[in-house]
Amino acid sequence: MAKVTWKPGTMLYPVPAVLVTSHFNGIDNVCTVSWVGTVCTEPPMVSISLRPERYSFDLIAKSKEFVINIPDRKLVKAVDFCGVRSGKDIDKFAIVHLSKQPAKKVKAPLIEQCPLALECKVTRVIPLGSHHQFIGKILMVHADERLLDKQGALHLERAGLLCYNHGFYCVVDKQIGKFGFSVKKRKKKN
Repeated sequence: MAKVTWKPGTMLYPVPAVLVTSHFNGIDNVCTVSWVGTVCTEPPMVSISLRPERYSFDLIAKSKEFVINIPDRKLVKAVDFCGVRSGKDIDKFAIVHLSKQPAKKVKAPLIEQCPLALECKVTRVIPLGSHHQFIGKILMVHADERLLDKQGALHLERAGLLCYNHGFYCVVDKQIGKFGFSVKKRKKKN
């Protein structure tokens, strides 16, 4: 397969497109973040990377907490809006009709319309250049009960979760293999 070369850049796509909520001193905000990822399983930790110029940056830096709200396809317009407009002078929750719900462990709100939410406590901030990475310990996970089967197993493919793919929003909604399927032994026929 022939390849072309480009200058170094952030070409690790697709990435999640999430709504990060924050709270400090009576102020709630929501912003779109695509630079988010898993950091550790035990303890469960994630990261978000933000530019210091972002309004949410100071709220999270001062409160030391945030919520990662994972949206579905129905929220694509809200996700885009919250990524291109600042909450400094407007209430993005009201403009895009996002309903706040109280979290269990942090003051930042959950977004009712998002099928998943991760409450996080900042454990470390790493200045990296254009962005600072906030490492957050996951304190609580919230999942829409409609994503659970009768045995309580989570089916994220039912959620129609969003991802960001080099300038475009896409939906993740089809399974094509289960972890370990490539080495699973086949059952013997009788």
